[in-house]
Amino acid sequence: MAMSALSRGLISRFRALSILNPTSSSCGENWVRRFSAEAALLTPDSARVIEAAPGVMGPTSRRTGIIAVKCGMTAQWNKWGARVPLSVLWVDDNIVCQVKTVEKEGFFSLQIGCGQKKEKHLTKPEVGHFRSQGVPMKRKLREFPVTEDALLPVGTSLGVRHFVPGQHVDIQGITMGKGFQGGMKRWGFKGMPASHGASLSHRSLGSTGQRDAPGKVFKGKKMAGRMGGKRRTVKNVFVYRVDPARNLMWVRGQVPGAEGNFVFIKDAVYKKPDISTLPFPTYFTPEDEDTTSLEPLIADLGEVDPFMVAD
Repeated sequence: MAMSALSRGLISRFRALSILNPTSSSCGENWVRRFSAEAALLTPDSARVIEAAPGVMGPTSRRTGIIAVKCGMTAQWNKWGARVPLSVLWVDDNIVCQVKTVEKEGFFSLQIGCGQKKEKHLTKPEVGHFRSQGVPMKRKLREFPVTEDALLPVGTSLGVRHFVPGQHVDIQGITMGKGFQGGMKRWGFKGMPASHGASLSHRSLGSTGQRDAPGKVFKGKKMAGRMGGKRRTVKNVFVYRVDPARNLMWVRGQVPGAEGNFVFIKDAVYKKPDISTLPFPTYFTPEDEDTTSLEPLIADLGEVDPFMVAD
């Protein structure tokens, strides 16, 4: 019995080695590379060359996102005289810090770094990571999944012109923490009656359970507790204005998080932008372009105010 089990193990090992043959089908090679650590070590990595050059964006292409700092809110008046509330975001020195490919990690993604940080304020593993990639020390890192045609080499700079005024984006961040709050503020409950018969319980939740059956409070009941401080995504945010000289962008509406927090911006999933207007895989600044004298780019709102039309 033991010999038969040993023979079966040897046969399965020989089959795995036969699949690693370069002449085998690509389907078997991919399967072994993805689910077997030994196969990943034995399979030779193909020399992938990633160039920083403009390309053509396809319908299934997926660009990387960028990291920005929330500066606060302001307002501007459009050409119809309507007041547009805007959030100001600062794209602080975004660069590609690492490229992950199918040959090594099993998927395509780009690690983006934002800001600057001193080496003494980083841990030794973080310092080793930045030195191995040959990039400066960064304050914030974020990984964005991309498609193969949207890969960028390490060290590529990403500016605010990665997005185009008039498109929609999804912005993710950590909401402002509000501490322990009651049910009215946390969930919008109307509270108890504010007149006769409600003594000192005007802002109470009310009943939270039943009688003997089931005799408990169900999980997920909306009650008082810690509010805020969670990761949230605001979808379909309109890019109103872009300032390449200062790396600032104005978006219509609120953005999660407090002033000074990092937010992560990427192309909208639902209101997809026109791929013919987007720089792909990103905007490459010409060598003879003077970025300090560039004028802000404002979205073309057309003949009808888009903010007054119901979605």
